[in-house]
Amino acid sequence: MDKVISKDGTEIAYERVGAGPTVILVGGAFCDHNATTELANKLARNFTAVSYDRRGRGESGDTQPYDVQREIEDIEALIAHFGDRAFVHGLSSGSALCLIAAAGGAPIDAVSVMEPPYRVGEDAPQPPEGYTDTIVELTSTDRRGEAVAYFMTKAVGQPEEAVEEARKMPMWPGLEAMAHTLAYDARAMGGDASPLPENMLATLTAPTLALFSTGSPEWLQAGAQAIEKVAPNAECVGLPGTFHEVPLATLVPTLKDFYLRSSR
Repeated sequence: MDKVISKDGTEIAYERVGAGPTVILVGGAFCDHNATTELANKLARNFTAVSYDRRGRGESGDTQPYDVQREIEDIEALIAHFGDRAFVHGLSSGSALCLIAAAGGAPIDAVSVMEPPYRVGEDAPQPPEGYTDTIVELTSTDRRGEAVAYFMTKAVGQPEEAVEEARKMPMWPGLEAMAHTLAYDARAMGGDASPLPENMLATLTAPTLALFSTGSPEWLQAGAQAIEKVAPNAECVGLPGTFHEVPLATLVPTLKDFYLRSSR
């Protein structure tokens, strides 16, 4: 993988495909660049698509102490490396970084997000008080498996049985390797409660597309729908899909149309 140097000196590893306007793809919890590789390859027909390892993941560095602003600077470093401006697309908690960056004045022409998990719906699972601190404690004492299970049950609301099945899967070691970044995602989402950042969104003037899957729980759909009500230049679209995911055959044309409309 190639690398850029972020403002604080941290190396950020990335892969790029395609040619044309730049789209930076920002993964969510447990995501490294591989999570967006297939999407990047599809977008590459019309765009320069960039998948990267967020700090603390994969081949990227992890300078301490962590600060959400450093992740915004990582996005800005990637944009600057490929040109003056870019589109950004965020998955799940990675969406929050895209929204913060765009509202904060990063050179972003348009921002699209897929189900940012703001907990605005009545049925949204509520992490226990001290959730982020518990993740830090578990991972700092090398209890990474416990941290993954804690996230799955307390933040996502999955049953213990699902955790036990996940432990048997080949992906589990990779989840443990990124367990410490769950605290990063929580901070990007505004803390344990992941509240909708209404004041920040009200300042977001860049064209914004908030997407949700019709196969997701209502609380995940509500997070996307709430953005349209607060951000002045936002639209919300529901796409046919499964839990927290939309098929690329549906997602890619939607993104392409949105980016092209936004650049006119």
